[in-house]
Amino acid sequence: MAQKILIVGASRGIGLELARQCKARGDQVTATVRSDTGAAALADLDVTVLKADIVDEAALTAVASAVDGIDLMICNAGIYRGRGDMHAEDTGADAWQEVLMTNIAGPFLAVKACLPNITAPGGKIAVISSVMGSTAGVTGNNYIYRSSKAGATNVACNLAQELASKGISVGAYHPGWVQTDMGGTSAPVTIPDSAAGLLARFEALGPETTGVFEDYQGAPIPY
Repeated sequence: MAQKILIVGASRGIGLELARQCKARGDQVTATVRSDTGAAALADLDVTVLKADIVDEAALTAVASAVDGIDLMICNAGIYRGRGDMHAEDTGADAWQEVLMTNIAGPFLAVKACLPNITAPGGKIAVISSVMGSTAGVTGNNYIYRSSKAGATNVACNLAQELASKGISVGAYHPGWVQTDMGGTSAPVTIPDSAAGLLARFEALGPETTGVFEDYQGAPIPY
């Protein structure tokens, strides 16, 4: 059955492919982007495109008012700064602030703004996190991104607890190491395969599994 889906952060990579696959299967898709360039990437998909930065509360409120019901909300927007060890470039306070605000506060603010529009009971929220946020796999590098994804997973778990009484299910998902601008061309997972796997996991999400942290193939990830 067709669903009403909101994808926050859909101008490229996994978000764009999620929009493409959802539209292809007949869903009603609303996608957010930060710029006109991002909107152009979605021009051929016949989806509703709204401009909003995930940390702009006024813009998120406008997004919420523009969507009429949400069966599945996908929080995909994210950035990556500070690759390398603690002495790497781009690991200063400004980098920490931008990444933590976007990757942690962003999903929280987006869900907070859109919550009145999410179907209850039965609505779902998917937060795109990363295995790099698991404390079981730290390797002494990429401090900012790892910390931000640990925080994003924590936000998803907290939302799962708070929204369970409304019948809204929440999960955090690792999309795999994907051939995106962020993952690089040597990554083993294609964008279409990642998106298809994620959509299958979203379909499996429900009250019995809310609070899950797993990868795009359904393998559980330790927090």
